[in-house]
Amino acid sequence: MAAAAFSSSAPSPTSPSRLTNVSSSSLPSSLSLSRDFHKAQLQAQFKSSPRRNLCVCASSLPPSDSVVTLLDYGAGNVRSVRNAIRHLGFQIKDVQTPADILNADRLIFPGVGAFAPAMDVLNKTGMAEALCAYIEKDRPFLGICLGLQLLFESSTENGPVTGLGLIPGVVGKFDATNGFRVPHIGWDALQIAEDSEILDEIGNRHVYFVHSYRALPSEENKEWISSTCNYGDTFISSVRRGNVHAVQFHPEKSGDVGLSVLRRFLLPKSFPPKKPTDGRASKLAKRVIACLDVRANDKGDLVVTKGDQYDVRENTEENEVRNLGKPVELAGQYYLDGADEVLRNTSENVFVPLTVGGGIRDFTDSTGKYYSSLEVASEYFRSGADKISIGSDAVYAAEEYLITKVKTGKTSIEQISRVYGNQAVVVSIDPRRVYLSTPTDVEFKAIKLTNPGPNGEEYAWYQCTVSGGREGRPIGAYELAKAVEELGAGEILLNCIDCDGQGKGFDIDLIKLISDAVSIPVIASSGAGAAEHFSEVFKKTNASAALAAGIFHRKEVPVGSVKEHLWKDGIEVRI
Repeated sequence: MAAAAFSSSAPSPTSPSRLTNVSSSSLPSSLSLSRDFHKAQLQAQFKSSPRRNLCVCASSLPPSDSVVTLLDYGAGNVRSVRNAIRHLGFQIKDVQTPADILNADRLIFPGVGAFAPAMDVLNKTGMAEALCAYIEKDRPFLGICLGLQLLFESSTENGPVTGLGLIPGVVGKFDATNGFRVPHIGWDALQIAEDSEILDEIGNRHVYFVHSYRALPSEENKEWISSTCNYGDTFISSVRRGNVHAVQFHPEKSGDVGLSVLRRFLLPKSFPPKKPTDGRASKLAKRVIACLDVRANDKGDLVVTKGDQYDVRENTEENEVRNLGKPVELAGQYYLDGADEVLRNTSENVFVPLTVGGGIRDFTDSTGKYYSSLEVASEYFRSGADKISIGSDAVYAAEEYLITKVKTGKTSIEQISRVYGNQAVVVSIDPRRVYLSTPTDVEFKAIKLTNPGPNGEEYAWYQCTVSGGREGRPIGAYELAKAVEELGAGEILLNCIDCDGQGKGFDIDLIKLISDAVSIPVIASSGAGAAEHFSEVFKKTNASAALAAGIFHRKEVPVGSVKEHLWKDGIEVRI
């Protein structure tokens, strides 16, 4: 359910066969990308792009002061960075050789994924040596996320792994034993040093983080630090020395605040010193997420729909797919309204995180060619996704793991988290209540209900389903959540078939059960019908985020109204 690779056209939902038009050279089997492979990717992009994008003559080449050199080593979603750079009026030159780094007027390195695969690519291509030489000469440089971490001496992620060694320190994993959820996902506040330069317009406003590893301040690296963030402990959120900058957060996903960071890096002499903009940020905010369920209607058009207990068809004689609007237009509106994330397909002008789900599994196309789930996910990331959501495939993987107690390394969760980091993997759980007379009636985790069942039942277990809720499986939501966390998932999207589309509030019993059971973030979904339902779920459970669809699509409750209500109720949100 993502845009087709290197194309602006939208695909048929959940249909992996749409990938059969992508050449094998544009589906990476690993992150050890050679220069020839990167060239093949670019060729594939040009072949599938509209003809107008290829018309570049010598007289129209942009001047060097409007060009940004981008180091894209082939992992994760750098399309968001590209969109932000172009949005600010700059053109992009991709690094093809180490010489391109050395000759750059300004260089952006949006590192995405895991530390070890990234260093492997940089070392094998000669990029590591060129990067060090470029930075040591105090040339204009901006590293983003992993692009900051790689500047340090080493990382413990799948390691120890040696880094570029430009900044003293070791990048280590967050400590989850102190009650803080890992990965660190969401909108958090910065403590900014006086001479931060590119951070001058942030002030007390939130920026977006998504990472499991961080570098800590020390006497040896304190001269580099331009800002810190507190999440369990105080970690380095940005560095600066001369013209060299790097940030742990994602400016390209931090809305207008993040765009100001990029703008000040790209145009450092165009902005006089400015007093930081006032804001309310003091800690990690609770997230409000807009979900776009995009499906093809009976005419073949992609529309945003919404199910009632997963039924997306209208209760009319025509029985047509419920149509609540066009995907890109709604995504753009939610960005303007202040949504903290958007699930599904979005436009080039939406600078908040995007999670994409559907069809992420191993499959064989009509020609007999096999694609691994990692290859499918790689194309989703390259096409604009920040995180991917795995549904049915995660259920089958968890069932097998609970039986064998063996991590094979071959499940979609394990493959994708190993390469892209567990912060990139969301598991979507679709359970339904099964009422019980006593908790011992079933082998799975059962709980006492706040509100008894239709026949006065006091207990229930939550049976997981696959195939859009049509098939029940012999595994509970509690057992599934624990298993996928062990396999490498970084976040859980927790739905509830019983509450879906009912507008009576989230299933607090279910969300509390799961959010108390795992140490990774949990997104509450299904049932929101009023702003009060969001404050209820945040106060009564440990959910990190809450999601809604229909009430936002139909404009019954605007995103802004929900966030204003939460703020007045003492719950920190990004305003």
